[in-house]
Amino acid sequence: MLRKKLQKLLDTHASKWLVLVIDIGLALVSFIGAYFIRFNATFDFDTSRLKVQLPIVLVVSIISFLVAGSYKGIIRHTGIRDAFNVFVATTLIVVSLVVLVALNAILSLPKFFTIPISIIIIYFFVVTFLLIMSRFVYKSFFEILNTHHDSNKNVLIYGAGDSGIITYSALQRETKSSYYIVKGFIDDDKSKVGKQIDRVKIYDIEHINERFVEKNNISDIIISIQNISSSQLLGITELLIKLPVKVKIVPPVSKWITGNLKANQIKEVAIDDLLNRDPINLSNPNVERDVYNKVILITGAAGSIGSEIVRQVSQYKHKHLILIDQAESAIYDVQQELIQNNVRNFTALVSDVCDSKRINEIFNLYSPDVIYHAAAYKHVPLMEETPYEAVKVNVFGTKCIADLAVEYGVERFVMVSTDKAVNPTNVMGATKRVAEMYVGCLSENYRNTKFTITRFGNVLGSNGSVIPLFKKQIAKGGPLTVTHENITRYFMTIPEACKLVLEAGTMGEGGEIYIFDMGKSVKIFDIAKRMIYLSGLKYPEDISIKVTGLRPGEKLYEELLADGENTVSTYHEKIMIAKAKKINCSQVRKEILLLEEIYNHADATTIVSALKNIVPEYISNNSTFEKLDKLENQQKIY
Repeated sequence: MLRKKLQKLLDTHASKWLVLVIDIGLALVSFIGAYFIRFNATFDFDTSRLKVQLPIVLVVSIISFLVAGSYKGIIRHTGIRDAFNVFVATTLIVVSLVVLVALNAILSLPKFFTIPISIIIIYFFVVTFLLIMSRFVYKSFFEILNTHHDSNKNVLIYGAGDSGIITYSALQRETKSSYYIVKGFIDDDKSKVGKQIDRVKIYDIEHINERFVEKNNISDIIISIQNISSSQLLGITELLIKLPVKVKIVPPVSKWITGNLKANQIKEVAIDDLLNRDPINLSNPNVERDVYNKVILITGAAGSIGSEIVRQVSQYKHKHLILIDQAESAIYDVQQELIQNNVRNFTALVSDVCDSKRINEIFNLYSPDVIYHAAAYKHVPLMEETPYEAVKVNVFGTKCIADLAVEYGVERFVMVSTDKAVNPTNVMGATKRVAEMYVGCLSENYRNTKFTITRFGNVLGSNGSVIPLFKKQIAKGGPLTVTHENITRYFMTIPEACKLVLEAGTMGEGGEIYIFDMGKSVKIFDIAKRMIYLSGLKYPEDISIKVTGLRPGEKLYEELLADGENTVSTYHEKIMIAKAKKINCSQVRKEILLLEEIYNHADATTIVSALKNIVPEYISNNSTFEKLDKLENQQKIY
């Protein structure tokens, strides 16, 4: 109780004017002390002179403190800069006194105006020492008051460089953040190990083990290294997440509020930080130019990708945004988000991309200039069970939008595809490949509309992705389910994926398939283990991982390029163009029209068989449709 009252008192009354008054008092005391030291700790000096000189020192001190502004610093955050300001103020006092002594000698004023130079020199050292020490004593006292709170956390900072020191200072400043560094820094630089920063020791990572953490009651380890590579972060985190601590990270300088790091900006390491791939940064002014004053249509606008495209496009000066999705509640949520963000000139519509009559009305009413086509069914096991829906939305929904784009003279059509369209092993991937082929054929035959395709892997946090599933399973206490111990996937963040889509809308002459250099594929099993550790739990002691077997249509690894495809570089080193092998557009269009005729009344096997005719590389995996491949092989033999 007493501690809280003292803390409140210090917070309330430690104003700059109180600091000024205290500084003036210390300046006067220091002047008296200088005489006392000069005369060997005795009062064998003319006190009448002192009585005259003290008012002069008082006036000079006030003016010097006001000029230097040394009293304006927040005392409990005292640092080197504050100490320097004090030094400047005391130097001004001493220089002023020397000038007065010189004028006194020149003008032959009474002797009691004379101050011995030895007194002035002693005074300079005494007043500088007292003023600086008073600030650090106050700072230490304030820290003591905040050290013993029950909510305080003992933390270590990984990185004893500039970023680590800034992080340390930020934690010291934020008295309400409940942080208090008790044990110090961690650094890989052997020359720093064993040394101290502000009385805080620097440790080697080899010394930080479970025993050390428990002995020192460490709750958090904060990684504070600017421009850290993904592989370096992964390596550090792999060492730390197995300890009974929370692993956190300091954001890049560009994200610091008003250029200063705040304690509440330090976040826990997320799974997307540990994908062992560096994020792709796109900054293309052509995007802003190409959407300026344009009518933009976004299909699937309520989905994971579609809604992020909406957010990014809405930041530019468009003429009108048309948002289409068949999910009523989801498109309503996107609508409300835009309204709250004060986005104007947009219309949210509930509509099915397969409803050609309704879509034609929308095109006729709004005349879009640019289309981002994100509407699709993408859940592999579900589409394996319902090929009819996959064909309807992914193939004929795309065909409907693309045909109308040609009819209404749309400038640019950008299709969102998937790496599962490459050498597909499932219905979903096959339908997306058919859609790619149809769009590619339109591009060859109609040059007024530029058709481009973006192809990328899994996106973190998207609807139905593995990350949200793992989070739910962890919340329930496990186990986490993985279909195969060796299954791998490429990953990227939703904002990255959408930046690619927008970038593709400005590049090329039409017909290109854009892919990312997505780095290394990641084992899903490793992601599961990392998520367990990031949740503060242990594998397998707290939560286990269960291997359930590959799902229908699922394969162990995904590919970004099909057999016979090569890549061509673009102006961005992380973006490439897939040069697809030549297809017979006349044959493709004929087979798609045939599929369109039969899919309303055909069974699943017949629909999938038709897909395999259009996409010869489509070989089913772990699916009931494998029988079609076996039958085809038998026919080839005979």
